[in-house]
Amino acid sequence: MSTGRRILTTHAGSLPRPGRLVQLYAHRVNGEAIDETALAAEGEAATRAVVAQQRDAGIDIPSDGEQVREGFFLYVQRRMSGFGGKWTRRPSREFESYPEFAEVRRQALATTKGVTNFSPPMAVGPIRYEDRAANAAEIDGFKDALKAAGGSFADAFITAPSPGIVAMAMKNQYYPDDQAYLADVAEALKVEYVAAIEAGLMLQIDAPDLALERHLTYADRPVADFVGFVERVVATINTAIEGLPRDRIRLHVCWGNYEGPHDHDVALRDILPAIAEARVGTFMLPFANPRHQHEIKVFRDIPLKKDQSLIVGCIDTQTAFVEHPEVVADRLERAAEMVGDPARIQAGTDCGFDTSAGMGRVTADVVWAKLRSMRQGADIAAGRLF
Repeated sequence: MSTGRRILTTHAGSLPRPGRLVQLYAHRVNGEAIDETALAAEGEAATRAVVAQQRDAGIDIPSDGEQVREGFFLYVQRRMSGFGGKWTRRPSREFESYPEFAEVRRQALATTKGVTNFSPPMAVGPIRYEDRAANAAEIDGFKDALKAAGGSFADAFITAPSPGIVAMAMKNQYYPDDQAYLADVAEALKVEYVAAIEAGLMLQIDAPDLALERHLTYADRPVADFVGFVERVVATINTAIEGLPRDRIRLHVCWGNYEGPHDHDVALRDILPAIAEARVGTFMLPFANPRHQHEIKVFRDIPLKKDQSLIVGCIDTQTAFVEHPEVVADRLERAAEMVGDPARIQAGTDCGFDTSAGMGRVTADVVWAKLRSMRQGADIAAGRLF
């Protein structure tokens, strides 16, 4: 929740990676040999840089920018056993309705030198968390960067994927059924969930699956079937975070961090009751993009629990437009009206700016301008609301 007469600012986690770092990740994903020592050094330097830049942009609750990961969920294949091979994940079914747009997008992606989320590995053996040292190193590197940047932050968070996005994106080729696979993925991810809290960081669980999979895996099935999937994943998350302080956990849900028509997206009203069962303190949802901006009104009818807050996506991560501070303020003021209490909202982004290395659409200079504008808009809104 925001404190005093101030609306806190944060974002969804991933931030632009330097070109050299992107190249190393892309080479490794393509099976080329790289200098792992150089990769580690580049990741450490990039983490320090993005933490300092978040401080300068006025971010209250920063992340490590996911600089030491090639993607927001792909990195788990290097920390867990049981993954191997590769498959091609089918793109959103909406593109079938827009073949011209789909072809332009395909050509653009073909020339992008980065790491795609749509050619992930598969589960080919039992999923177990093996490399705790890598997780500890990321946390330690982040905390070192926070210390080097100074003590102006209100808090700090680190991300970890939802078991649902891992289980859906990284195809099951081993387990007898998807529920058994989901359970083992959750048990493995629990290592990172617990480690984040024990390190004194907030935990953000990235769960695009809770909206995105409707127009991917569940595109040809009834909405009720998809809601059932959401309920199963939320129940699995609740089991994985049992015993952890809910006020230190935030859940990020989105409809996919890509530019597209998005007119096949499931309505927030259909899924929010199931999502709201997650035993977390904060929800993070996108309300800046033109497809979902209006859905902030849903919170007027489906209110948060009294001890929960909302991070309002008020910056679009798919456009180079730098939102005017007054636009940010308007979005936050409307959110405060719908939630019913300005102290229970924070300002954030719709999603990450580079959820998979090199695939972000917004250049770094524009990203930092957007975050500075968010800070200014949050201050304007706070001056009016409080």
